[in-house]
Amino acid sequence: MATVSTPPIDHAKTIFDDLGYTVSGDGEEFRAERKWRVVRVTAVTDSDETPDDGDLRCFVTWNEYASQLRNRLRRSDPEYEWAVISVREGGDYEVLRAPPCATAAV
Repeated sequence: MATVSTPPIDHAKTIFDDLGYTVSGDGEEFRAERKWRVVRVTAVTDSDETPDDGDLRCFVTWNEYASQLRNRLRRSDPEYEWAVISVREGGDYEVLRAPPCATAAV
């Protein structure tokens, strides 16, 4: 089982780096940039708080928390476009919900 008390920060950075983004920043939140797109990426575990601002946001969490996070974001209906990336212990991941428009976060 993944270390659930620690957000998957390294996995999040690796995912965006592998997708061709330039990753900058330290800690649980960082910027991923490619062409015109800037995504604010937040690595989380089971936190109940999600940011109130931004344009494009991506939340990266362990597999066991991903559905709960996606449901919370759907209920809160934030003003920004968002996606949730679910990470498994081995590093495999899947996007659970991407924004509905052509400017998807990942």
